Amino acid sequence: MLYELKVRFKRIFDTAPHRQAAARRLCELEVNALDLGIDLKSFFRTYERWQEEILNYFDAHQTSAAVEGINNKARVVIKRAYGLKSVTSLWNRLVLDLNLAGQALGRSIQRLRELVHGLKVLFRPYCT
Repeated sequence: MLYELKVRFKRIFDTAPHRQAAARRLCELEVNALDLGIDLKSFFRTYERWQEEILNYFDAHQTSAAVEGINNKARVVIKRAYGLKSVTSLWNRLVLDLNLAGQALGRSIQRLRELVHGLKVLFRPYCT
């Protein structure tokens, strides 16, 4: 039953044409969960608290997933880069970890070089 609710939840985000339809379907999902005796109170409290922001997705069907992915990679690189002696070493580590970011985001090699230059400047104080 829980799996079916999960599938319905994903379907809402994949198919709802606008925020009103999504809000209605999410409300129906909550009622169905209650009818089935599945305790999703915490989930729906979070949804109610962030409802406006969550429903904003349905205005343009855009997410910040690509940016969040790069931010996560940068955090991991910083953690793994402890003890690196130079900005060049940090840069090499970033290039290795983000080598497909240019394709995923549709950026040119030149744009990536500009991005990396900014990252070098940003991380230079943290290199030992």
